[in-house]
Amino acid sequence: MSYKVLIIEDDPMVAMINEQYATKNPNFVSAGICRNGKDALEFLSKNKVDLVVLDVYMPYMDGVETLKKIREQNIQTEVIMVTAANDTATLEKTMNLGVVDYLVKPFAMERFQVALEKFAAKAEALSGKKGGSLDQSSIDTILSGTAASQKSAAASGNPADDSLARPAYPKGIQKQTLENIKAWFDKNPKWQRGDIVAQKLGLSVVTVRHYLNYLVQIHALTETIDYETGGRPSMLYKKN
Repeated sequence: MSYKVLIIEDDPMVAMINEQYATKNPNFVSAGICRNGKDALEFLSKNKVDLVVLDVYMPYMDGVETLKKIREQNIQTEVIMVTAANDTATLEKTMNLGVVDYLVKPFAMERFQVALEKFAAKAEALSGKKGGSLDQSSIDTILSGTAASQKSAAASGNPADDSLARPAYPKGIQKQTLENIKAWFDKNPKWQRGDIVAQKLGLSVVTVRHYLNYLVQIHALTETIDYETGGRPSMLYKKN
């Protein structure tokens, strides 16, 4: 499946780099570049776009206001926010308006690809369920990476192992399944693909992806991207 991504960024060089980052992933194609929120809203009113990479600080209309307009006008697109300022107020505003991910400049291409993979996981979970019902694992995948789970991981204030030992986990995280996945990485210290972990443990890929995202959030696992697959890049995971 190919997803159309629109870059909204006033800096021409940054916009070009972000576009290159996006199209590095073979499942994404560029829908274009807009220099400000007003131009972007006009473009989105005439063109279907799956994903928007939206800068916060822009002339005429900033990213937060642009995101508000996208939601008010019911434009069906997902959004990744990009900003140079890691301030709590902006983060809270954009999270409440529903974003897939939040990138703070300067960020590496690998982190950008992680954001794309989060979007793809959500899109794939939803695409196979249109007109049907969602099971718990699909819902967990769609909701993974939201502010609630991030706050839960951050609120513990504990190292990764202590966090895993806590009796309470975010929604969709079952203790036994988590322990099984932890045990797999204890026995397999090299980089592992999520689909292989799912196959070996008899779990769905969607479910394992949700647990791996959680383990990365609490710094129990490290993730990277394997581009040498001959096709779509895949995420790799290893115990910290």
